Amino acid sequence: MASKARLEGGPDDLRGRVVPITPPGQELKIPHRGGYEHFKATTRHEDSPEGRLTVYEWWERTEVAE
Repeated sequence: MASKARLEGGPDDLRGRVVPITPPGQELKIPHRGGYEHFKATTRHEDSPEGRLTVYEWWERTEVAE
């Protein structure tokens, strides 16, 4: 079973604030509006209906190179 993370911060219109993380790591890169939103793992956790989730915090956006 894949671990899941709770995303915090970033664009208001980013959908899916609970995402799978396989394998669990230090950074998530989420495709969004022609670029990527980057999230880093924190030491915080949140209890949810899907279990205990690691909170990942937004830290930057990068654009897709053309």
